Amino acid sequence: MAGTALASRARLGVRGVRAVQTRGFSSDKDHEGSSGSIRDAGGAFGKREQAEEERFFRQKTKEQLAALKKHHEDEIYHHQKAIERMEKEIERHKQKIKQLKHE
Repeated sequence: MAGTALASRARLGVRGVRAVQTRGFSSDKDHEGSSGSIRDAGGAFGKREQAEEERFFRQKTKEQLAALKKHHEDEIYHHQKAIERMEKEIERHKQKIKQLKHE
């Protein structure tokens, strides 16, 4: 029995196995009488659902923008500190050059 299954797999090859696998699945659209979401039904509940979704996405967008703003502020702070550090290094090097000229 195991030898027969192995031989049939070898004959089918990769494409045959994929074809067999895809035939076993069905979509939900094939079932009649399936209920949709509340929003699709319309009415007061549909309007409420739509308002809740819009509020949720506005809040998510607001949170994402706040996080992005904070990220940019942190980047600016970091770069300002790097500029200050580099300016100190430049000044230190200028002082060394002056000392070398006087020697």
